[in-house]
Amino acid sequence: MERVIGTDELLPGERRSVIVDDTPALVLRIQDQYFVIEDVCSHDGQPLTSGLVDVSDCSIICPRHSARFDLKTGRALCMPATEPIRVFRTEIRDNAVWAA
Repeated sequence: MERVIGTDELLPGERRSVIVDDTPALVLRIQDQYFVIEDVCSHDGQPLTSGLVDVSDCSIICPRHSARFDLKTGRALCMPATEPIRVFRTEIRDNAVWAA
């Protein structure tokens, strides 16, 4: 696992682009939960960086074609995406978010 960001560096609702295992990733904080996903839509490779986050179901919507993904599992929730996105395993320790 590698340290990606300090827990005090993100407020609830914020996100930050990071690199995990040489992969562009996005860390998001929803309330006191942290999610780390690969920053790419499985439909067409569009970055998810500016995608709308729906806190009611912990999902992110691709800004290009509105594909929606579950932040917990990576599962594609609607068309046009049919393949999941990568979700990194995360741990909170030493006041930081770690991902692998």
